[in-house]
Amino acid sequence: MGSLQVNAIRKAFGNHEVLKGIDLDVKDGEFVIFVGPSGCGKSTLLRVIAGLEDATSGSIRIDGQEVGAVPPAKRGIAMVFQSYALYPHLTVKDNMALGLKQAGAPKDEIEKRVSRASAMLSLEPYLARRPAELSGGQRQRVAIGRAIVREPKLFLFDEPLSNLDAALRVQTRLEIARLHRELKATMIYVTHDQVEAMTLADKIVVLSAGAVEQVGSPMELYNRPANLFVAGFIGSPGMNFIEATRLGETGAKTIGIRPEHLSLSRESGEWQGKVVHVEHLGADTIVYLESEKAGLLTVRLFGEHRYAPDDIVHASPDRASIHRFDANGQAIR
Repeated sequence: MGSLQVNAIRKAFGNHEVLKGIDLDVKDGEFVIFVGPSGCGKSTLLRVIAGLEDATSGSIRIDGQEVGAVPPAKRGIAMVFQSYALYPHLTVKDNMALGLKQAGAPKDEIEKRVSRASAMLSLEPYLARRPAELSGGQRQRVAIGRAIVREPKLFLFDEPLSNLDAALRVQTRLEIARLHRELKATMIYVTHDQVEAMTLADKIVVLSAGAVEQVGSPMELYNRPANLFVAGFIGSPGMNFIEATRLGETGAKTIGIRPEHLSLSRESGEWQGKVVHVEHLGADTIVYLESEKAGLLTVRLFGEHRYAPDDIVHASPDRASIHRFDANGQAIR
């Protein structure tokens, strides 16, 4: 089991309140990801759950047990850090086994767990090596293996892929997704990378300035953002925002339309504009145009399209996919 309940958690450093009354319910076996801009409090929240920081107020329960006074080593959690945090003088095998040895686990049990984890992560050829002899991706797999052998109630990941290059990030992301399926473990994961969040999470928690903006599945947040912040943060390229009065819309302050919900034509359309930049990405073409009526627009087209700067084009929105927001930035349903 590995359920988590966070109730009214506040954390202040001096007069600066970093977490402002966080409530969260994580079910056993869920993969939950915290996302948000730098400084929003996502890593602080993870550290409070782990017991590495004390909450100023509020309560945390793991499997129904209040853990506010329980030290980190006794909470049934294992944490994977951005920096790997491996001991350079120990072999891969000894790094993975260290926590179990310190806990006094029997030797045969340690061997069994290390063997299982190293097989899951394809680390068997590297067990006798030291961290300096490994690539960044291999070191991160060792750090994950060290967490797996502990068989924790909760896995906590703090931006584990941010030190890896793009190709390794994709590979390691796939490995983490596979591990979640195989272990059926509860995982809580912090990232600033929304691609990681959208592809890994059962549930995403969007944080801003120490508060929860929205909690939901990846596609729920993408298709039904609760407010302007979530609408602008989730999705790449970001959602287009247009002042409603510029389009003659009533009952809304701001109109939102995702780049893929705009079509382009050289002949006719709702918003005429001039192309200012084009990004050819192979599978997609991103066109930026300046429209007198709608302002700067980003349009995402599938496949290769031959638009160029200074072309005059017409953009038209898919009306069924328009988002409307009130004067407080809240979604109008």
